[in-house]
Amino acid sequence: MAAPRSDSKQRAAGVRGSPPSAVRPVTRLSVNLNKIAGLRNARGGGTPDLVTAAVACLDAGAHGLTLHPRPDARHARTADVVALAALARARGVEFNLEGNPFALPRPGYPGFLGLCEQVRPTQATLVPDDDSQLTSDHGFDFGQSGARLAPLVSQLRGLGCRVSLFADVDADVALAAGIGADRIELYTGPYAAAFAAGSVAAAADACAGAARRAQAAGLGVNAGHDLDQSNLGPLLDAVPKVLEVSIGHALVSEALYDGLRATVARYVALVGRVRCPG
Repeated sequence: MAAPRSDSKQRAAGVRGSPPSAVRPVTRLSVNLNKIAGLRNARGGGTPDLVTAAVACLDAGAHGLTLHPRPDARHARTADVVALAALARARGVEFNLEGNPFALPRPGYPGFLGLCEQVRPTQATLVPDDDSQLTSDHGFDFGQSGARLAPLVSQLRGLGCRVSLFADVDADVALAAGIGADRIELYTGPYAAAFAAGSVAAAADACAGAARRAQAAGLGVNAGHDLDQSNLGPLLDAVPKVLEVSIGHALVSEALYDGLRATVARYVALVGRVRCPG
């Protein structure tokens, strides 16, 4: 079973999926290990070992683990999901499982709901990525997809999962609360691109505005996509009360130069900085 949720206390504070307002939210780092799995699959065999990498991340201070298995098993596989869920339980940390809830089961992939039923992740993050997409590049249109999402969200919450929905910063995030979600995850790809281009103010303001709208609707706020050591701190300075960031590609890329434990430790230090609660 996944680690117990504390949503009853969180709801009493008025925001689902977040700590009581009297306690300053601390941003948590969940390391996405898809790139490690992809490197293993590129050569075949079992090296690098995903569990060994996950242990290194946790030993360096990571607060949780993330996987986003695709139906084509291009990186994370069903066996990886089972192994990391077991490790997270053993270490007492959160396991975040990402995926498209509408992707149909097929040989080797039981479907996202099937995986969640099997391992009961702490958090299920729903993402509207097509099978052929190289990476996630947009959030849900809650007006268009809400009726389909609502029963799936209810089913996941019935399994004991906290549910987060991937969202663009201009989405009507209040609709996510009506769908039954606990959190949204802000898609930060455009923010990262603006940061790299040197004109980040408008993108940071858009992320902050989306976060405030979500929080006003009673939702917790996560963030992820293209975040790295250079742009993460400024994002957390600009956006109030981000509860979790999920980072994989940049972290693993940086670890090639500096080592996995050292890189994770630097991210942990970044998310642990004291900031204005917003």
